[in-house]
Amino acid sequence: MSHSHSPDLSTFDGIYTHLTTTYHYPVLPSPSLSPHEKSLTHSISCLSIHPTLEALLHILNADLTSAHFLCRHMQNEPAWEAMYIHGLLHRVEGDYRNAEAWYGNVADSEVFRSCWPGPGGSEEARGFIRRVEALRKEKIGDEKKLEEDSKREIERLVEWCRDKFGIGKVEDARSVWVEPSEEHRQMAAKMVVGGEGWRQF
Repeated sequence: MSHSHSPDLSTFDGIYTHLTTTYHYPVLPSPSLSPHEKSLTHSISCLSIHPTLEALLHILNADLTSAHFLCRHMQNEPAWEAMYIHGLLHRVEGDYRNAEAWYGNVADSEVFRSCWPGPGGSEEARGFIRRVEALRKEKIGDEKKLEEDSKREIERLVEWCRDKFGIGKVEDARSVWVEPSEEHRQMAAKMVVGGEGWRQF
């Protein structure tokens, strides 16, 4: 009789394993606005790992608010990984046009090409977003296949970020933050004064 050990929820690997073996990889927006496990929000934050990996764990825990908070601080070059995660976040929450825009912004980056390789990778990624949208809005498509695609994308993205940034503590994450571009500043100003409508980032 074998004993299965619970993963150590004080480590990146433990939390990642727990989330990916307990819950489905995100395809459709969660029917609940709450994380899968509220207690994990604190555990994930306490890891003090690179914000890209922290954001990915929050996404896997369906804690989109925490993931968004991190991505908002890294939404410009050279933070390609975070910009890509921002697009992934929009895909997961069902904001498909913004997801396509963010994917388009990073389509030439190494991280994006590692997740969507080949000459047609960018179009393949857009097609994936459109298939997810069709499943949500028109109930057309194969959810299991889309979950496999989501799993592949997220696994590759986690692997890329882990290889690039490691899973050690980042004591001062301010070194990772980037200033928003002038375009993002102008959009934010328009959102505050009104007239342009709200666009979520």
